[in-house]
Amino acid sequence: MRRVRFLPWLYAGPTLLLLAFFLVYPSLDTFRLSLYGPDSEQFVGLQNYVYAFTTGEMWIAFRNNAIWLVLFTFFTVAGGLVIAVLADRVKYEPAAKALIFLPQAISFVGAGVIWKFVYDFDPDIGLLNAILTGLFPNAEPVGWLVNSDVATFALVGTGIWMWTGFAMTILSAAVKDVPEEISEAARIDGANEWQLFWRITVPYIASTIAVVTTTMIINVLKVFDLVYVMTAGRYETNVIANQMYKELYINRQNGRASAIAVILLLAIVPVMLFNIRRFQEQEAMR
Repeated sequence: MRRVRFLPWLYAGPTLLLLAFFLVYPSLDTFRLSLYGPDSEQFVGLQNYVYAFTTGEMWIAFRNNAIWLVLFTFFTVAGGLVIAVLADRVKYEPAAKALIFLPQAISFVGAGVIWKFVYDFDPDIGLLNAILTGLFPNAEPVGWLVNSDVATFALVGTGIWMWTGFAMTILSAAVKDVPEEISEAARIDGANEWQLFWRITVPYIASTIAVVTTTMIINVLKVFDLVYVMTAGRYETNVIANQMYKELYINRQNGRASAIAVILLLAIVPVMLFNIRRFQEQEAMR
């Protein structure tokens, strides 16, 4: 009996040790460093957190992360769901899905470089400005990445282009799992395709939509690569993760960078807990 009780810990022990060493300890040490000054020696208490919530640069980062959170999450999930439903009804489904998923095979740095050319101000280089000036000869090229009014939205567009294929893949598997008998019964009762989508498909795959949504939220909260490569946070495009990088490697403010890292972690934890709870509910229903 004692051996049976000990056996699960024997299997889980190595994993728990690795998690403690690579996740729990660094998190606790980061919190400790966030209470110290730039040299990680002088104790300053919550001063670094006060800095994080009172400086204009950080508020710009918070605002931009909120913009990413709303636009990126909505368009990746909604776009992925619409594409998944439509692709399920065409004969060339594999080719269409492969084409839409292709951006996921590109690194974030590579995607950032590609879209810097797409957004380039010179119409001879930038695809968008070439289209704009081609359709409207009197129009002036737009500085997509140097105009603070549109730069953040341009970056969000790149993120949507990259991640919609991922959302489509997960949601497509859920759509295919919707029983055909339910759809056929609804059609017999007079339901049209729009009603089937909203009253059959969406409710049936609601749990998968929730998981994909929370995954996108986690991704957007820690977005860094695209912003760093395309604008480096200039032109009011800064985000939380990029500000953490600047504080650590440019300003040499270890305490401030650690405080921002803790804030970012605390923002992600509730979303992760929600995801875990959803998984537990799904397992309980099986």
